[in-house]
Amino acid sequence: MRLYGIKNCGSVQKARNFLDARNISYEFIDLKILKPSLDDIKKWVQIKGIDIVLNSKGTTYKRLGLKNMELDLNGKIEYCYENPLLLKRPIIDQFDGNKVIIGFNEQNYQEIFGAI
Repeated sequence: MRLYGIKNCGSVQKARNFLDARNISYEFIDLKILKPSLDDIKKWVQIKGIDIVLNSKGTTYKRLGLKNMELDLNGKIEYCYENPLLLKRPIIDQFDGNKVIIGFNEQNYQEIFGAI
């Protein structure tokens, strides 16, 4: 299982604490150091949709001025690939088949991974 995020993101810290408390192992991938593959981003968009994958409320989105651009789906995916901080965090993949979790919702995590 892989968990993508950045260390100082509150949602990522909550997800890591949740998994650590349950001794669930994962590989942490810091998006500031290593960006996901274009194929991974396309897979996440196919499963969850671009509106879930692309963090349109974040500072990177605003800084790049994407709101004012008329990007198609491929354009948005390309921006996510070139600027991985545009991705909503955390992203958990490579678990339970082809499932993907984007964002942190404790109730959702409890349903998937179990409560303590």
